[in-house]
Amino acid sequence: MLPGVFAAKKKCGTVYYRSGITHKSKHISLGSFSDQNLAHQAYLEASKILSDHNLLLADLSFDSYALAFEKRISLINFRDNGIYFKNPIYLRNKYFTYFLTPNCELKFDIDDLFYYSHHKIMARGGHLFVNDYGMQLTILSRYGIKSHAVPGRDYLFANGDETDFRYSNLIVVNPYHGVKQISQKNQIYYKTTLHLNGTLTIGVYPSAEIAAIAYNKAVDLAKKHGFSKNFMTNYITEYSPKEYATVYTKIVLAKRFLKYLKENTRGGSLN
Repeated sequence: MLPGVFAAKKKCGTVYYRSGITHKSKHISLGSFSDQNLAHQAYLEASKILSDHNLLLADLSFDSYALAFEKRISLINFRDNGIYFKNPIYLRNKYFTYFLTPNCELKFDIDDLFYYSHHKIMARGGHLFVNDYGMQLTILSRYGIKSHAVPGRDYLFANGDETDFRYSNLIVVNPYHGVKQISQKNQIYYKTTLHLNGTLTIGVYPSAEIAAIAYNKAVDLAKKHGFSKNFMTNYITEYSPKEYATVYTKIVLAKRFLKYLKENTRGGSLN
């Protein structure tokens, strides 16, 4: 058997080849291959990455490797920084990068290193997410950004780099369902809307939290009037239960919205 190669069998009896390498007393699995020569080539490539300090990250983006690109990143990080991660992470000065693809390098604060070293980032439909306890969670949820949020409207990248997920670079503008920040006469306000048959304005309020409570109140009224949509609920942690109840009671909803509910009651309980 060639160096770094181990034969194995699948349950059906088919032979395949595993490749591995030991470096600084750590054994690293390099992957499974259908051909012994490919498995050996992966071993040779890993040996070169771990020993040749002239080989840089930029040199690893080519496809003419037996080793998977993610494994190449893990190995070069192990060589340069002495820590091995299964995920394609490279440690930099005070932050780290996660290589989603050879041409897409996501940036994160060191505070997130433990999480992303154990959770693989995937992309689908323009969204980045991880599997966490059987659920698919967008990585934006770690910043309090809702799944329905729109970039440029609900959150911003301060430096314009949409691959930079460091906390200082993400600005959350609209953290609540149905709430949008607006400007009137050089003042910042928060407009609340609710979608029933169309989008209805609930009101304009002085803070995002009050606007979020107004949304909740509008949802409660819509349910009482028989609208059975799967409405989302805003969770406001800035207020105690007593303070929340006080604000909820005092909030005034737009007359047009109340008129719409009255004219379109669908048999719900109005008690």
